[in-house]
Amino acid sequence: MTEDAPELRASDADRERVAEILRDALAEGRLDMEEFEERLEATLKARTYGELTPITRDLPAAAAAAPVSLNKAPVDRGSWGSRIVGGEGSSTWAVAVMSGFQRKGRWTVPRRFDSFVFWGGGEIDLREADFADGEVVLNCIAIMGGISVIVPPGVQVVMRGIGIMGGFDEREHDMAPDPGAPRVIVTGFAFWAGVEVKHKITRAEQQRLKEARRQEKLDRRSARQELHAARQEWRDERRRRRHGNY
Repeated sequence: MTEDAPELRASDADRERVAEILRDALAEGRLDMEEFEERLEATLKARTYGELTPITRDLPAAAAAAPVSLNKAPVDRGSWGSRIVGGEGSSTWAVAVMSGFQRKGRWTVPRRFDSFVFWGGGEIDLREADFADGEVVLNCIAIMGGISVIVPPGVQVVMRGIGIMGGFDEREHDMAPDPGAPRVIVTGFAFWAGVEVKHKITRAEQQRLKEARRQEKLDRRSARQELHAARQEWRDERRRRRHGNY
């Protein structure tokens, strides 16, 4: 386990490597059952390399464990370089009068996209879109209606709209812009209406995260079952020794 970057997040594979070292140490008699249980519990709770490293520091197998690579690929949010495609947008305007419009899925956002709603609603979804330029302008005019702009995490948003008895709002998010990500300027006018920007991941990413959480629960359940089996084996071994049946 590397000590070069203790603040980096550990993976399930990292925790499993540490658990394997602990199981070997228990079988070799280097750890008793109480120590094994304490360290395995700490392993399952560990979130960073810095929390995992001390768990096996005094065990010889730790030195032979495969090192963890720090050259981890950045989180893939769609490869921003490949999504800024240049050229013209596939759609440059949208209008909804007492009705609604949607721009979503795979489309190319032009350098300027104009939208207008009157007694209606509109949705501009950029999560799976390409971009004609590194900076695009969404001009939103809403009168007694609303326009929702959905951007993927990592995109920088600049709000420049004017609201009268309405507003231009960006929902709070705690993620800094990605290097190379496009810049989206939201401008326009809202009267008795609202223009709102939301930062959301795609449905596919939501499903992937849901599956990852489900798998983590299964892994933790399996680890608890394994711990129970190891504890029972240790108790059986003590019983055999006590009765001279070893």
